Amino acid sequence: MIFKKKEFKRTVLIQKEVLDSILSFCQMKHPNEGILILKGKSKNGEITISGLVIPPFSETGPTFAGFPHSFLPFDMSYVGIVHSHPSGSAEPSVTDLHNFFGLVSMIVQSPYDENSIFAWDRDGNQIPHSII
Repeated sequence: MIFKKKEFKRTVLIQKEVLDSILSFCQMKHPNEGILILKGKSKNGEITISGLVIPPFSETGPTFAGFPHSFLPFDMSYVGIVHSHPSGSAEPSVTDLHNFFGLVSMIVQSPYDENSIFAWDRDGNQIPHSII
């Protein structure tokens, strides 16, 4: 028997307060990358981001940001990660795609304003997002 996987067109909804926190965090970390875990819900392809977690034991530098996933407590509300690219490019790198976590990866490019954030799926395809 063949099972068909229902495909959803993904969209990301991010709360304004959460976006403001992400942008502030990225500005504080500049010129290094910053990384945060996105918390929220996903239903029928709609990912709603309502909170953030600073990952334990994260390491950052001018060209990298990461954390060991083994130290994270089990939490079904983790929907992805967000990290900054101080270089100004919002395209996911090969390393970003190989270290994909959750349903969505958001990248914030310098200068870290509302027009500087982009959402990506694990294949490197851009996902539309809006602020709620």
